[in-house]
Amino acid sequence: MSRKRQAIFDLDDEEKQLSDSFDRGEWKSTKKLKQEINLAKKAAANYFKEKEKISVSVQTADMHVIRKMAAEHGLRPHTYIASILHQLAAGHIHTK
Repeated sequence: MSRKRQAIFDLDDEEKQLSDSFDRGEWKSTKKLKQEINLAKKAAANYFKEKEKISVSVQTADMHVIRKMAAEHGLRPHTYIASILHQLAAGHIHTK
């Protein structure tokens, strides 16, 4: 009897499809593993290099709240703001 692994975190629809595909044995090992790993590392490095700087004026009271929230997540305020903007752009945060 096969047991389904219980996820330790929530997956989005695409991640669930990938996980299910892997569980069904639909993935094949590559003969060029080192090359694939290096390609993935380069792609990841380039992804994080490609940033666009913006300047935003924020109310002082809002910045106090943002600093507190960032500290609760162990982040600097600018990193926290960038994280929230990324979540918004990726569709993980929905606006009315």
